[in-house]
Amino acid sequence: MVVELKEYESAVDISRSIEEEISSTKSQLGEHLRQLDEIRTLAERSKKIREVVLKLAGKTGEKNSLGEITVGDLNVVLDANPFHELTAIEEVVRSQQDKLLFLQKSHEALKWLDQIGETQGIKYLVLEKDGVPERILLKVS
Repeated sequence: MVVELKEYESAVDISRSIEEEISSTKSQLGEHLRQLDEIRTLAERSKKIREVVLKLAGKTGEKNSLGEITVGDLNVVLDANPFHELTAIEEVVRSQQDKLLFLQKSHEALKWLDQIGETQGIKYLVLEKDGVPERILLKVS
């Protein structure tokens, strides 16, 4: 998670920044949803092939974790299959959907700043986590 403190001259600048982040997140989300559809189809075909081969071989489809190792806090999947990729992309999509929701809520919450009126001499310090505003400090300069 990236935490930043950004300075803005006005609430309008903050709003523009959030709108840009929303646009970027929507674009990334769209691309990942497209990838998700493609890999889901591949994963389903792979599953069917696996089931047929196991049935012909007289084997059961027991799960094993031999292809995954943990190095420190990092999980490494050896010989990843479409299901591994599907799971990873689903996690990315959920994360981006959450970020988009937080950005939209932040954008809506900023509307009260427009009512402040004259803001000459006020700086806006915004604490952002992964590009999402979490706290705004109004600083008289």
